[in-house]
Amino acid sequence: MSPPIYMDSHSTTPVDPRVMEEMLPYFGARFGNASSLDHSYGHEASEAVEGARGRVAGLVGARPEEIVFTGGATESNNIALAGCMDRYSKKGDHLITCATEHKAVLETARWLEGAGKRVTYLPVDMNGEIDLEGLEAAITDRTVMVSIMAANNEIGTISDLEAIGELAHKREVLFHTDAAQAVGHIPIDVNKMNVDLMSMSAHKMYGPKGTGALYVRGIMPRVHVSPMVHGGGQERNMRSGSLNVPGIVGFGIAAKIAKSEMDGEAKRLGSYRSQMLERLIDSAGATLNADPRNVLPHNLNVRFEGIEAKAIINSVSDTVAISASSACTTQSVDASHVLLAIGLSEQQAHSSVRIGLGKFNVDGDSVIVVDAITKAVQNLMCVMG
Repeated sequence: MSPPIYMDSHSTTPVDPRVMEEMLPYFGARFGNASSLDHSYGHEASEAVEGARGRVAGLVGARPEEIVFTGGATESNNIALAGCMDRYSKKGDHLITCATEHKAVLETARWLEGAGKRVTYLPVDMNGEIDLEGLEAAITDRTVMVSIMAANNEIGTISDLEAIGELAHKREVLFHTDAAQAVGHIPIDVNKMNVDLMSMSAHKMYGPKGTGALYVRGIMPRVHVSPMVHGGGQERNMRSGSLNVPGIVGFGIAAKIAKSEMDGEAKRLGSYRSQMLERLIDSAGATLNADPRNVLPHNLNVRFEGIEAKAIINSVSDTVAISASSACTTQSVDASHVLLAIGLSEQQAHSSVRIGLGKFNVDGDSVIVVDAITKAVQNLMCVMG
């Protein structure tokens, strides 16, 4: 049997073979520690890390020295929020975020509340977008940071980072964005978008798992972050520990590939996505859980009224791999906090599936997937009677 067609690219992506090829030597002959500069092994590793740093920076319009490598976007989010709220505690104790953020931001925010900080969770409209006037009204003279994700990991809604960042800067507040789902898929420019800190993840853009980065603005303003991991002072003293050289090399190559191929892939996958949505509406009565004009090109989050998403997913599991929600909460029986926040009922949330197309999907995949989902929905409706 052939493996199921993979359409869960918001949870992870397969490593691009070109990325794997570049990584392999750093597991073997080029095994040096990038911090051990007394010999050629360390120099070789350090040069590889700095090359990758430049490639990641180039993808998002940053300077290489503004890229701090981490173990992933979850760690980057934790460092950004906890590190800045600690470092700027004399300025204030208030953080503003959003109800539909990834758990890595929401749980860090709740931890900060337990440590005595104040957090405002902004609501969203039916498309998952915040109200800019509501954001401005929430900012006080004690606000340290605004943290709003670049693109939602469930419904794909893209935030107006430029407007949010401009507003934050006007009020002299730092702006952080969790861009794990956006970087490598849509254009991101940290300067044009007024971003001060940005979290990224390699495995969301065809790089390896366990590798991420945090962009930390170096000028106008120079952002300071208290270290959350203490030790040897690596990565500008923000994230100590020996660097994952193979993973970082892979991240760099993935960034280089994304920069050159992103526009073409967005157009190709956006076309597949539109075709799938049209057919799922016509053949299976699907309803889109977002504004189709403002979502990631490879995201499709739809609901089938009265049909349990898990039942659909199980029915098509031999044909296609899709999910019901964020991979970080997939074991939970609770309805998606994102879908509830945009106004869906618990039943509607439990009737929603997330389809994440990827660059290894080919012509014909979308037809097979739509046919499988349609058949599953029709069979389940018959069973329900």
